[in-house]
Amino acid sequence: MTEKHPSKASGQGADDGENEDPVAVPVSDDSNTDDGDTADVISVDDLIDAEDADVETVDVESLTPEELSFLEEGERDLLADMRNDLARAQAELVNFRKRVERDRAANRDSVIAEVIRTMLPAVDDLDRAEAHGDLAGSSLELVAQKLHAAFARYGLRSVGEKGEAFDPHLHEAVVQLPTKGVTVNTVADVIEPGYALGDRLLRAAKVAVAVPEGQ
Repeated sequence: MTEKHPSKASGQGADDGENEDPVAVPVSDDSNTDDGDTADVISVDDLIDAEDADVETVDVESLTPEELSFLEEGERDLLADMRNDLARAQAELVNFRKRVERDRAANRDSVIAEVIRTMLPAVDDLDRAEAHGDLAGSSLELVAQKLHAAFARYGLRSVGEKGEAFDPHLHEAVVQLPTKGVTVNTVADVIEPGYALGDRLLRAAKVAVAVPEGQ
């Protein structure tokens, strides 16, 4: 009679069970096999196809009149918003161009005014020489004429005339002369003429002011 060995038989049964139902071990996408081959990786095209498969397409003919009306109203609102945005952008562009042109003109006037202001002492000297008759027949007479003509093209004008009412915004009172019969402050004499370029005062006129007696 042969002897049975239960422990050995049970061990063989366990080994057989393990061979029949092996445990699956997950392999990550970036792991390598023993022979150096890389594991399968899902391509980008596969992902795009998977996403497209999840997108629902709507048959327009299956929509109810209320749903079609809702979609058409939304389309009209979207177009209206786009037109408003475009009109607003165009208006802002026009305003920006106007501001640029206005600032450019203001800067130009400021530069011209500053240049002319620095040359006013030379103009004063030429005017005094002309008043004394020193320019007649000399080369400086032509220079003075050209200089005044050039300033006139830019809109330069003199400020301060004898007999006009005193204006503290245009005149600088150097001396006050109480005068009989004068009821308001009046320019009695112009000591040094002033100049203005357009609406910009470059230099106030220095004047003697006739004032009422007892003021």
